[in-house]
Amino acid sequence: MNYGVFVPGASPDGHATPRVGVQWNDAVVDLGLLGLDAPPGLFDGPSLNPFMAAGPDVWAAVAEQLADPAADLERAATPVERANLLLPIEVADYVDFYASIDHATNVGLLFRPDQPLMPNWRHLPVGYHGRAGTVVVSGTPVRRPHGQRLDAHGTVVFGPSTRLDFELEVGFVVGVPSGQGAPVPVEGAASHVFGVVLLNDWSARDIQAWEYQPLGPFLGKSFATSVSAWVTPLADLEGARIAPPAQSPEPLPYLQTDQPWGLDLDLTVERNGEQVSACPFAPMYWTLAQFVAHLTVNGASLRTGDLLGSGTVSGPEPGQRGCLLEMGGPFLADGDEVVLRGQAVNGVALGEVRGVVV
Repeated sequence: MNYGVFVPGASPDGHATPRVGVQWNDAVVDLGLLGLDAPPGLFDGPSLNPFMAAGPDVWAAVAEQLADPAADLERAATPVERANLLLPIEVADYVDFYASIDHATNVGLLFRPDQPLMPNWRHLPVGYHGRAGTVVVSGTPVRRPHGQRLDAHGTVVFGPSTRLDFELEVGFVVGVPSGQGAPVPVEGAASHVFGVVLLNDWSARDIQAWEYQPLGPFLGKSFATSVSAWVTPLADLEGARIAPPAQSPEPLPYLQTDQPWGLDLDLTVERNGEQVSACPFAPMYWTLAQFVAHLTVNGASLRTGDLLGSGTVSGPEPGQRGCLLEMGGPFLADGDEVVLRGQAVNGVALGEVRGVVV
């Protein structure tokens, strides 16, 4: 079952208390009304963070109770059309990786035909730290960003981006924190990561191209990142776990694992109601477990609510491009709506991500 945060209709004064809920058929079930056997306070706040921080044993116990027919979910259900879905987590830190070898190669060929992949790419999961404060829930309008860019004559100008793009990604949400100075091994990822969201890493390609050298993405990325309102528990995707692609050269020991940490997910992108891409997640070169191990190997800690983006998901075929930069445009116009959807091979549906450019 997917978890989220919602407001069950507005009160007379226009305000209502956010509630933690679970997706059930075409309704949202208020977990605070079910009387579940769980530590107090997990479902009282405006985010999933307390529940996520409680750890795998509590996650499993709650899921077991929800699956019990005696739980009578209907008595605490609100039709989804009467529920206002909110950002499900309080985002702590946001890290975006670059884990698709197909995407990295396609983009590299545009700028470095002789060396599409940088020398470090096959040795570690490349990533950058983004801006947690501009992560927004699906359905939030995305305002076209302004910034410095080069015009057609190579002159530095300031104004709205003319090369606005989407990026189809999967995000992983951390539940249980780790201690500073205590690296988390690849085998420990499942004890820290609560679940999965779909993620749109909106990108202003012209602003990004001018500013990113030598320190990487900044204003071209930080204006908005959209995530689904529903968080799918990682445990629900056990049946979708597969062996990832073979890695060559062999990673250093701290990144090695025999566990199948790949995920067999089918992802799609719609632009103004027309599907423009269908991307498999299975070919992703670097995995969630390796994200966690690499992020913490220097002693950095995980925090409840950390969001780890996979980077753009692209496949090897022409119809499997996860961004307009790879497709050759055209870039997004004002009023364009982008919708990301996903489903796991075991039938579990991920929450969608929807956003309109304004």
